[in-house]
Amino acid sequence: MLGVLYDIHGNLPALERVLAEAESVDIDRWLLGGDYGTPSPWPDETLARLRELPSATWIRGNGERWLREPPTDRPEVMEVYDLFRGSMAEDVVDWLFGLPPQAELDGTLYTHGSPLADDDSFPPQPGEDDERLLAGVHDRTVVFGHSHLQFRRPGPNSTDLVNPGSVGMPLDGDARAAWATWDGDFEFRRTAYDVARAAAAYRSMGGEFGEFAAARIEKGSD
Repeated sequence: MLGVLYDIHGNLPALERVLAEAESVDIDRWLLGGDYGTPSPWPDETLARLRELPSATWIRGNGERWLREPPTDRPEVMEVYDLFRGSMAEDVVDWLFGLPPQAELDGTLYTHGSPLADDDSFPPQPGEDDERLLAGVHDRTVVFGHSHLQFRRPGPNSTDLVNPGSVGMPLDGDARAAWATWDGDFEFRRTAYDVARAAAAYRSMGGEFGEFAAARIEKGSD
């Protein structure tokens, strides 16, 4: 069975509970979909735990790309990454930045945001941008994240769009960690964890970002 984890965002308490639950469902390989640990209270610890997983396929999210290609047109993001810069070893940054943007497993395409871009994602309802975001992909299942919303729906050109949700920062109104498994088909899962511990750690980072992230974690929404 394949375990699918997206958008952990360094929320170690959520990750630990998900991995503990995973032990009971016979997962023997993993797809890790990006936005692992930066910026967060536990970047190194999150990566260390993920690197222990057997048979893991990693792809890069915009969070990893921004370590080397910061979004200069988004000052609020630049401010957070400027504060975080230098806190992670350069060889680790190089490794994260060098991860592939996509992977294929069992005929399914895994991307972070969409086949078009790692920071541009499909909405829960069909929209005019769907075909643009597919960037020519057709007749297959596409798994993606970035929006932190757990859903599945048909897409154009005979595609099946699957978002397993966010382990560390769900935005669908349910504060529990969101993830998925695949064993011939996808099954969405939710895992309760110590939300208060995670929110307090983000809040301790200080500044607007710390409060923003803590509030997201507590509410499971913006």
